[in-house]
Amino acid sequence: MAASVYDIVQPPKDTKKTLTVALSARALFDLEKEDRVFQERGLEAYIQYMVEREDDILPKGPAFEFVKSALAVNDHIRDLDPKDIELFDIVIVSRNHAQAAIRLINSINHYGEGTDPTEYLGAWKVDLFLSPEEDDVRRAIQAGYPAAVVYKYDTAALPPHNELRIVFDGDAVLFSDEAEQVYQAGGFPLFFENESQKVSTPLDEGPMTKFAMRISALQQKFHQKRVPCPIRTYLLTARSGASTGKRAILTLRHWCLQIDECNFSAGAGKAAMLRAIRPHLYFDDSQKNIDAALQENVCAARVLYGVQDKGATQKEHHNKNLSESNGEK
Repeated sequence: MAASVYDIVQPPKDTKKTLTVALSARALFDLEKEDRVFQERGLEAYIQYMVEREDDILPKGPAFEFVKSALAVNDHIRDLDPKDIELFDIVIVSRNHAQAAIRLINSINHYGEGTDPTEYLGAWKVDLFLSPEEDDVRRAIQAGYPAAVVYKYDTAALPPHNELRIVFDGDAVLFSDEAEQVYQAGGFPLFFENESQKVSTPLDEGPMTKFAMRISALQQKFHQKRVPCPIRTYLLTARSGASTGKRAILTLRHWCLQIDECNFSAGAGKAAMLRAIRPHLYFDDSQKNIDAALQENVCAARVLYGVQDKGATQKEHHNKNLSESNGEK
C-alpha cells in the first residue's frame, strides 16, 4: 500500500524547534481487525471494508493515551507563553491506501486530536517513532531515530493524572548496550569488573538519549518559571544502586540530562514499580520486561537495539548464510 502522512495538529512553521513524534496508524488506533482483513483477503477487500465503515470510529490504540497527554502538555506550554513554538508535534505515518484514509481522519477528528513509512522520518525531523511493526522500528533505529515497538494493552486501567509520565530503562535504551555486551560475554563477574574499572567513564548514548534530552528541554520551561511541570521522567534499571548505579548517575550528570526519579531494581522485576508509577509510556529492550509491563496494563514500547535484539541477529545470520550459499563473500 502507498504511504500517506496525516497531521493530527497544524504543524508549527518552525519545525526545527518542535518535538516531533511520528506514529503508525496502528500505534494510534486499534486496527487489528482491519489488518486481518488485509492479510487474509487482500488490498481490494481491505479498502472496501474501510470505506464501508468510514463513519465507524476506530478504538484507541496502544499509544493513544501518550499522544493525548503530550498534546495536553502543549496547552500547558502555551499557558506559559502563547507564542512558544517548542511543542509536541504529532505526525501519523501510515501505509494505508488513500481510499482507506477517510476512516483514519474521521477517527482523529472524533477524538480531537505501500512504501516504507520510515522514509518520512527525516523529512519531518522526527524525535520519536512508534509503531507495532518491528521491521519499521528496526530500520528507524538503524537510521539513527529514537523508535520503539508498541503493543496493545488495556487502556481502561490507566488512572487519570495531570502528568505525562515516561519511564526509560537504562542499558540499551537510555544508555548504549556496552554493559549488556560485557554481561553476555562473561556474566556478572565480568560485568561488575567492567563497571568498577569504568565507573568514572560516561556510558555512550543509547537509542533514546536524544528523545530524553528533548523532553528535558521542555521540562526546563516550567522549572525556570517555578511552576508545576506536567512532565515527569523516570529511570528504571536493573542495575544496583549500591554497586553499578554510580556510573549511570555520573553519565546522566555528564550529559546534563535531568531525570526526575532514578530507580535501581538490582535485578528484581520491574512490574511493582511500574504499577506504582502508571506511566503513559515505558521503554525497555527486554521482551521479558515488556511482557511484565503489559500484564500490568502499562503502555510498553520495546526498543529493538543491541545484543538483545534477537530479530536483527537472526536476520543478519540468515542473510549471511544466504550470501554464502550464493557464493558471495
